[in-house]
Amino acid sequence: MTTPTRTGAPLPLRPDPARGLLLARALTGAGAALAFVSTLLAWTWTADFPGNLTLALYPAGLQLLTLAASLLTAAFLLASAHVPGLRWLTPGGAHSPLLLIALGNLAATWYTAAALAVDLGGLVNYEPGMWLALAGTLLALLGTLGLPADTPPPHPAQPAGPWRRLRHALKAPEPGQAAPLPGWAEILLICAACALGLYVFAYGIETEDGPPFIGFLLLAAFAFPALGKAGLTHRLSRLAGAHRNVTLGAAFVAALLFPVTQSNEAYTNIAVSVLIFATVALGLNMVVGLAGILDLGYVAFLGVGAYTAALVSGAPTSSLGLHVPFWAAVLIGAAVALVFGLIIGFPSLRLHGDYLAIVTLGFGEIFRISVQNLDGDSGPDVTGGPNGIPNIPDLEIFGFNLGDEHTLLGFTSGRFANYYLLMLLFTAVVVTVFRRADNSRIGRAWLAIREDETAARAMGVNAFRLKLMAFALGATLAGMAGTVLAHVEYSVNPESYKFVHTAPPNSAFLLIAVILGGMGTVSGPLIGAALLYLIPAKLQFMADYQLLLFGIALVLLMRFRPEGLIADRRKQLEFHETGRPQAPGAPATPAPAGPGPGPDPGETEAPQR
Repeated sequence: MTTPTRTGAPLPLRPDPARGLLLARALTGAGAALAFVSTLLAWTWTADFPGNLTLALYPAGLQLLTLAASLLTAAFLLASAHVPGLRWLTPGGAHSPLLLIALGNLAATWYTAAALAVDLGGLVNYEPGMWLALAGTLLALLGTLGLPADTPPPHPAQPAGPWRRLRHALKAPEPGQAAPLPGWAEILLICAACALGLYVFAYGIETEDGPPFIGFLLLAAFAFPALGKAGLTHRLSRLAGAHRNVTLGAAFVAALLFPVTQSNEAYTNIAVSVLIFATVALGLNMVVGLAGILDLGYVAFLGVGAYTAALVSGAPTSSLGLHVPFWAAVLIGAAVALVFGLIIGFPSLRLHGDYLAIVTLGFGEIFRISVQNLDGDSGPDVTGGPNGIPNIPDLEIFGFNLGDEHTLLGFTSGRFANYYLLMLLFTAVVVTVFRRADNSRIGRAWLAIREDETAARAMGVNAFRLKLMAFALGATLAGMAGTVLAHVEYSVNPESYKFVHTAPPNSAFLLIAVILGGMGTVSGPLIGAALLYLIPAKLQFMADYQLLLFGIALVLLMRFRPEGLIADRRKQLEFHETGRPQAPGAPATPAPAGPGPGPDPGETEAPQR
């Protein structure tokens, strides 16, 4: 369409941006509506596929993921249109979260369609609901690609096309200022977030192995970045920083209620193992994340605690023949691990960098080989050699046998639920120790040593003594967790304490959990250990490729998010640019706020001189 000029030459009319925006929103809304309606219809005619996808008006299995993603897409779309009451959903931007959640919905739904075709033998097994879901998710994604970016493109000469929109959506968010809320409302939001986290974790751990769990992972991989891009995680971290004690209390209560949500002891068993390895990873985080000591043999301290508990807890094959109460076994296991930490740390912590890592790696292998040879043939009969120490009895605390079922307030807790509650108490202790150490003068000295040991020594910090303290404290926490691990698994054997193994515990697994979750944070190692244990446990058919997949995940993580999933403020400023290049003499641009937790409420910026 053209319009005449003074000279008579026609000029093309420019497209109306408002009309294009309205069309993109209409496509996105129509796609979300179609995807939602598809979950009310049957996706296939046979029940051979995991999850019952044959019922109408009754979403189940992977249909629930498409349903949730469609509702979230609609909510973000309405928030982007400034609908009253929903603008709080997108304090950091609305269009980028829409793009990410539409991608997640497309990935989960189209993966379901592919799995259906492969498992059942072709596209003929599709019902109309499946075709409607494919069309709806594709239409929603095309609509979000037509929405403008939340911020201008990095270079004005390059237009913000679909690929640049996608790259921008995967970057860190720039949340705006949150509107002030009353104190009670902030506490309610924290409690609601903890309840939602409990529901998502319980749903993920109960999801059937194979395609249902892979679909859950695909949606979660896009949904959580979408929440971060919208600014919700940043706002929640601000609230958590303002109400730290309330946040920790709400998280503890949510974790305490986890066994109530489970109807199968097998899933509770997975949760117990997750808690054990998450606690050990948090202890390693104190060594690596705070003090900067690269310990490649940390799993040996877990083995020291486990073997000590097996020797003194009344196992029939124990060479000592002792049976002490549990509290005494915990203290003995922690004390023996502390002694080993001092013995190994005193000569080795005078080394630095790669040399220290090699020494700790050697200690881990020496421990494994030693307990393997203490079998009565190659050495004294202490650890049972390759067979280990089996038949470790269940714990009994104040007459309460953790191996028996118990009923309290109408809820029946089995063996693994009992150990889960016990391990939750240990995790709370380790979290408390970590927080106290991090916020103390010793914690600040550890951070100074980690950043620059030479500068810390010049400021009067006794680096060797503080590094030895961190090493010994980390060993003590690992030994304490090992005492519970021995009773949960009924036995201990040397094969469980290698540097690299296809199944945890091993030193590589613990180190990856710390790096993946985020070094120097409380929740980072907990989340990293949960992901690294839960994913292999639910995807047994990928066991042969587990180490390969871990390696690929680490490469991608180091490339796109080197600070980890849950990053503290220091790491975020260290690994990302603080702003765009400025002209000479221009004031520096402040760093954008990322999705990680904000600074401590009591922390202030140092004045520049």
